[in-house]
Amino acid sequence: MTLEFWFEFASTYSYLSVMRIGSVAQTAGVEVRWQPFLLGPIFGAQGWNDSPFNIYPAKGAYMWRDLERRANAYELPLRRPSRFPRNGLLAARVAQIATGDDWCGDFTRRVFTANFADDREIGDEAVIRSILIDLGRDPDAILERATSPENKHALKMVNEEAARRGVFGAPTFFAAGELFWGDDRLEEACAWLGGRE
Repeated sequence: MTLEFWFEFASTYSYLSVMRIGSVAQTAGVEVRWQPFLLGPIFGAQGWNDSPFNIYPAKGAYMWRDLERRANAYELPLRRPSRFPRNGLLAARVAQIATGDDWCGDFTRRVFTANFADDREIGDEAVIRSILIDLGRDPDAILERATSPENKHALKMVNEEAARRGVFGAPTFFAAGELFWGDDRLEEACAWLGGRE
């Protein structure tokens, strides 16, 4: 049983799911397939040139307070980023080449921690390099692969797949073909998989 986990590095609610999904999936007895994607093209197709949390101030104010409550309930550190949303393109390209490797989850958790707990600029190559070094990875080799034309194309194809499959926000989970959206649907998505054995 495999849960597809589609996340965006600038997404606030993806932060909660990234930090929780390992233990939730283990408890449910499901495997996780990590899939980074970019919300910019998804939002652009809806006529937005920014996060809806910036476009609609009341919605944004609610989201930040809700995020504080939920992070506190999960005992997760949270520092509101001094810039939102941050550019997660480089991080997504690195995660894309890691999707088939065991370090994808560790890398992803560290990038989200940098963004939403440490208020670091995740669009800065130096930040991504430091995370890769901390993970014992060769940053030069990985960044070369991540920024190759082949990997850029692969991530573009992922975004096209997201649009075809009806992804409109993050985090999104696919459980046996069923779409679940939002951190508050993580447990439900795992339960859906378990109920289809």
